[in-house]
Amino acid sequence: MDQIVQDTLSDRVRVSGRITAMTLTGDGRLRWTDGHQRSLTLEKQVLGFVVEGSKIRIRAVVDGRDEICCGGRAGSVVRKDFVFEPLSEDSKRLWCEKLRDFIDSFGRPKRLYIFVNPFGGKKIASKIFLDDVKPLLEDANIQFTVQETTQQLHAKEIVKVLDLSKYDGIVCVSGDGILVEVVNGLLEREDWNDAIKVPLGVVPAGTGNGMIKSLLDLVGEPCKASNAILAVIRGHKRLLDVATILQGKTRFHSVLMLAWGLVADIDIESEKYRWMGSARIDFYALQRILYLRQYNGRVSFVPAPGFENHGEPSTYSEQNICNPIPSQQQPIKILQHGYQGPDVDLKNLEWRIINGPFVAVWLHNVPWGSENTMAAPDAKFSDGYLDLIIIKDCPKLALFSLLSNLNKGGHVESPYVAYLKVSS
Repeated sequence: MDQIVQDTLSDRVRVSGRITAMTLTGDGRLRWTDGHQRSLTLEKQVLGFVVEGSKIRIRAVVDGRDEICCGGRAGSVVRKDFVFEPLSEDSKRLWCEKLRDFIDSFGRPKRLYIFVNPFGGKKIASKIFLDDVKPLLEDANIQFTVQETTQQLHAKEIVKVLDLSKYDGIVCVSGDGILVEVVNGLLEREDWNDAIKVPLGVVPAGTGNGMIKSLLDLVGEPCKASNAILAVIRGHKRLLDVATILQGKTRFHSVLMLAWGLVADIDIESEKYRWMGSARIDFYALQRILYLRQYNGRVSFVPAPGFENHGEPSTYSEQNICNPIPSQQQPIKILQHGYQGPDVDLKNLEWRIINGPFVAVWLHNVPWGSENTMAAPDAKFSDGYLDLIIIKDCPKLALFSLLSNLNKGGHVESPYVAYLKVSS
């Protein structure tokens, strides 16, 4: 039997000069007729509303496919206002009260601290903020403080001393590097245990954009700035694992990926082509494959259940551990009062080992390393494991073939690739 949804409010209002019935249902749907049947879901489509004299203006977003005649594009969202006029002051007051109660019940943020990295990717983060982010935040009546980053680790230093009680979340209009800085800054604080609970958002404006690509792809939405900031406005959240990395005496934290070998070389050495934006990765990757280096070494790991057949049995040794540099930034020294990592006795774990030579070693926390690189198709945001992808020494033609499948995760089917989940 179909569920019966009770009306929260039903009244006659004036729309475009015509009097019509308008209903707000108990599941948060606004319905009315203005020559056409209209319907808006408050949770997904309504950003906010404003009172203009005797009228109420609903600020909303609609699917671009529904607005093709107005210039919308399929797969995009389009801003649109809907105006109605209650027939009395009491009715207007009641409509405002019901709309506000519904919107407040969604747990949306009211105050945000926003980092904008003007140097990332094609250096268009400031334009993305002004064109795509700011208008939607204003429509949603969200207050915000904007800080442009001026140098590497700027965001980390700010977050370490930021009064987090003033904000409901931190948003990075950038690539993944600023997000990594923010996470490390939060974990360097004395109150790290509370600080790390602050919701973090990302708007794609960098070279890679792997984190927001992973988040939006999970819910079937395109990786666009408007979709990303709408997820923030709606208060949508997911738990995310944080990996603690040791490199000599340095300790830092990763939420996206680490790389060693070919992938790391491409990411780091292509910096001189940053003016090319994301195209620099493909351009330099071609050069590095044509003049392929050999990467000798060994990787020791603790397999997740079901992956115990990979590698050979081993014992723990600090010299045996692969010490990759995070692809988004250099190692960060963390003060003793910050988070020191999980309390794990590494020596008593069931270690296994895979010896090189390798082409690349990847350690992934989320599926996408960039907007066109699904390095770890089975990665989960909060399963307590990292996905380890090892590309073994292989012929250049086979390497070209498997790397050409990175955009859909098909590389993991190659016989030259080992793909497993690990806890350490």
